[in-house]
Amino acid sequence: MTFEELGLSRDLLDAIVNAGYTEPTPIQEQAIPHLLMGRDLLGIAQTGTGKTAGFTLPMIEILNAGRARARMPRSLILEPTRELAAQVAENFNVYGKNHKLSMALLIGGVSFIEQNEKLNRGVDVLIATPGRLIDQFERGRILLADIKILVVDEADRMLDMGFIPDVEKIMKLLPPLRQTAMFSATMPKEIKRLTESYMMDPKKIEVAPGSSAAETVTQKLVMVNGVKEKQSTLEYLIKHNTVKNAIVFCNRKRDVKSVDQILRRKGVNARALHGDLPQSVRTSTLNEFREGKINILVASDVAARGLDIDDMSHVFNFDVPTHADDYIHRIGRTGRAGRTGYAYTIATADDSKYIKQIEKLIGNKIENFEDKNISKNKKEETNKNTLETNFPDQNKPSKNSKRKPQTNTNVSLETNNKGSQLNNNSKNKKQPNNEKQQNEGNDNLEIGMGDHIPDFLNR
Repeated sequence: MTFEELGLSRDLLDAIVNAGYTEPTPIQEQAIPHLLMGRDLLGIAQTGTGKTAGFTLPMIEILNAGRARARMPRSLILEPTRELAAQVAENFNVYGKNHKLSMALLIGGVSFIEQNEKLNRGVDVLIATPGRLIDQFERGRILLADIKILVVDEADRMLDMGFIPDVEKIMKLLPPLRQTAMFSATMPKEIKRLTESYMMDPKKIEVAPGSSAAETVTQKLVMVNGVKEKQSTLEYLIKHNTVKNAIVFCNRKRDVKSVDQILRRKGVNARALHGDLPQSVRTSTLNEFREGKINILVASDVAARGLDIDDMSHVFNFDVPTHADDYIHRIGRTGRAGRTGYAYTIATADDSKYIKQIEKLIGNKIENFEDKNISKNKKEETNKNTLETNFPDQNKPSKNSKRKPQTNTNVSLETNNKGSQLNNNSKNKKQPNNEKQQNEGNDNLEIGMGDHIPDFLNR
């Protein structure tokens, strides 16, 4: 099937051709006709299947007739993260360049002033994260009574991030007569309840099993011992594979920072991306990564969903995700649009239960990756740790021992000889106490500036 057969206008078809696309993906082929008919839709598709265009194209077609009023948007798209919202906005700019539709992006980390100006002029398409949308609504800056189309994208990710109560609150503020489309990579029970409560007889389409990994991605499992070995293994995999660009995923923000610093020290062109960074930094980092100025993006799961990076070659799981669904979304960053990709997961024995959950979800075992050099590094690391345990460095103080000041051996001998002469020549004299002897011995020691008296003070 071609885009022409989907019932899209000539202006929209020209924009699609200019974007470099000739044939619709399976999710687009199934979703676009139903959305053009005005039906509610539930789309189950993994990341990288083109579902963003699956709802942006029919929305542009539908919204082309009519105009928005001040502070009353005509359509609403909810996204879980700022990056996804910005990416959907880019799609509207690409596909809607031949239409005169207005658009506003409501995300955190951006000034309210510019957003308010756009809302006051009226927008056809409002793309927002739940928190910022509710904030603007409660400030009286926006009215939701004229929403005709609602799209909830990455619904399962909304659930993971705790946004479902906000999504329900927003849905209750919308007019009951509207068209609703919901897209999700998986179908948890909570998402199913949401569709039953707020959608009218939705058409369900599923282009791939709800919990499957892309067939174009070659998956490998690398077993290691400890954090240091994970770091050296990651460095080896990056430097000994043809890595055009890649995302390294960590479970915690602090690990994102430390892994980024380690890779940079090793000469890898890397940059960190996590939720604590200012929005301007996150945006510039993603832009540089897309442009090829950065090769390796070290990220938390904030970047695991929906980021559309052209022809990404590799994904590295520095940490095994604790939720099996996140594994699918992470490795879905590579192998997109029919291209081949590679996903390496670095794991320790403590990650075994998470690996079993992932393999149960995807329906097959992840192939173990064996490399002589990695095995050699493992052996050397193990031997090093054994040597350090059995033969600790005598010059290196232990953690529990206090550091003693260094003393001059010659001074100590001189002090001992002096003490012996005093004992031999003065048997009947009163023996000085231990504290006095110690002070006499310390007179010859230079402990530091605290005990050192400058010569000019003695003049």
